Amino acid sequence: MELRYSAGRVISPEVHKIGILAVGSHLENHGAALPIDTDSKIASYLAFEASIRTGAKFLGILYGATEYEYVKHGIHLTPQALVEKELIPTLRKAKNNLNLEAAVLVNGHGGNVPIQDYLDDVRGKLNLEIIFNNRIVEIEGPHAGTGELSMGMALGMADESCLAEHCNFEEYPEVGMVGLDQARQANEGIDRGACEVQEQGIDVNRELGESLLETAILDIVKDVKSLLK
Repeated sequence: MELRYSAGRVISPEVHKIGILAVGSHLENHGAALPIDTDSKIASYLAFEASIRTGAKFLGILYGATEYEYVKHGIHLTPQALVEKELIPTLRKAKNNLNLEAAVLVNGHGGNVPIQDYLDDVRGKLNLEIIFNNRIVEIEGPHAGTGELSMGMALGMADESCLAEHCNFEEYPEVGMVGLDQARQANEGIDRGACEVQEQGIDVNRELGESLLETAILDIVKDVKSLLK
């Protein structure tokens, strides 16, 4: 049977050769108002929405995640384990079943950034072009802070009844990573973000959340289009 690759809302029939895979984190604390899988839900939303707008294949999400060893707020794999046990098998299966030639990894968790160091090896093993899109991590601000909480509100997964206690740093030290002393000492950027949250607090803004999500979606769409050239 001949498939109608040009049917539906697709930017090109060739877009079916591109997959979009969300990469998040399911098991880490995000304060009182956000769930422990906040990063995964945000990454999945972005990946799915970009696939709708372009026609690229939505590949779901990796179950595992990694994290810098000095950040202690969840349960994670090592970068090598994530790549070897999760990323490569997932992409291999997607490529073989869907005839993919390229993939965009939509990252929603800052701790996953180190897997970029392994991507050349992944590309070689799978003969697959890969783009690592980290846009939402770059623009969202401190962990469980204004940006993430605003996106959580926009997506309907934030508990508004818990906003007042969200910045109780003794109870929720992961918010802004204010109480994660080892992380603050090891990473200057984390410490700056923590100081920002301590000094300015958190301002929940649904419009800001929607704007951050839209900015990231457009960046993913741009990556998909670049793979068609």
